[in-house]
Amino acid sequence: MTSKVEFRALRRVFGRTVALDGLDLTIEPGRLVALLGPSGCGKTTALRCVAGFERPDSGAVLIDGEDVTDVPANKRDAGMVFQSYSLFPNLNARDNVAFGPRVRKVPAAVRRARADELLELVGLPGLAGRYPHQLSGGQQQRVALARALALEPRVLLLDEPLSALDAKVRVALREEIRRLQLDLGITTIFVTHDQEEALSIADQVAVLRDGRLEQAGPPAEVYDRPATPFVAEFVGTMNHLPGRLAGDGKVTVLGQALPVDGPAPSGPEVDVLVRPEAVQVSLSPGADPGSGSGEVVAASFRGSSVRLRLLLDGQEILADVPGHEAARLAPGTRVDVRLVERPVLVAAR
Repeated sequence: MTSKVEFRALRRVFGRTVALDGLDLTIEPGRLVALLGPSGCGKTTALRCVAGFERPDSGAVLIDGEDVTDVPANKRDAGMVFQSYSLFPNLNARDNVAFGPRVRKVPAAVRRARADELLELVGLPGLAGRYPHQLSGGQQQRVALARALALEPRVLLLDEPLSALDAKVRVALREEIRRLQLDLGITTIFVTHDQEEALSIADQVAVLRDGRLEQAGPPAEVYDRPATPFVAEFVGTMNHLPGRLAGDGKVTVLGQALPVDGPAPSGPEVDVLVRPEAVQVSLSPGADPGSGSGEVVAASFRGSSVRLRLLLDGQEILADVPGHEAARLAPGTRVDVRLVERPVLVAAR
């Protein structure tokens, strides 16, 4: 069973700190939505309001159209996985997974079979008898995930479940979570501050700032068409280039006239926000009148691409180029810099 989750004008205040400030967000059934934002933006508070661990000061949480704001946590059919695993140290993996069904007085044989089935589902066959201290961090988190699924919840809640793991394990486990979510079709809310994690795992990314929703949409849309300068800055890397509004819906930057994407400030002098992959770099400096002349300051290998740090008119900008071009773009090389011909986001300088 998949469920629809709605935040309606959700507000939560702790003393003088406003954790949620009128949050509105709808999560469609069977979707995995990543709540993304800096520390203190309200993403974990929002998750805890769905779980029933926090009660909002105003607004409502709805699951399948039912207002569950005042429903106790143990009656919401929501499974939660914490950052810290929170396994019972005195119980083995099987008994940790079976704990919820045991509380609900599910017969021993049934809950044991269900626990073994879930441990196999999360990739831990044969480890049912091990205790938490005998498991790696990644294995413990898999047990925590299986435990959250043991009661067949309507909604799965993940509170930065991978942040305590090393990079390789984190990537493997996030792919496993995505596979399980798709196989089970369970509505999932995934809290993270890791942009790459959110963009790679989610159907929809919701970017929060100071308790408010800045933008929600598919990962590609949030990355390629950020709704606000904050989203543009927070999701991925962004260059700020000086530009001047031309008055015809375009902005002049590096000698090019590019369309403005979205609303523009009133003043003529603006910052043009450009992703590193939208910066084109070529040799033969000065050959193109629509480009700027600069110098390669540094190069960082990033697998299939190389990130160049360029000095252009006294300003440093970043550009991503294919890895095979790196050899001819070594530090000290003079280059032409040009932007990809597409709409750009601008902000007041």
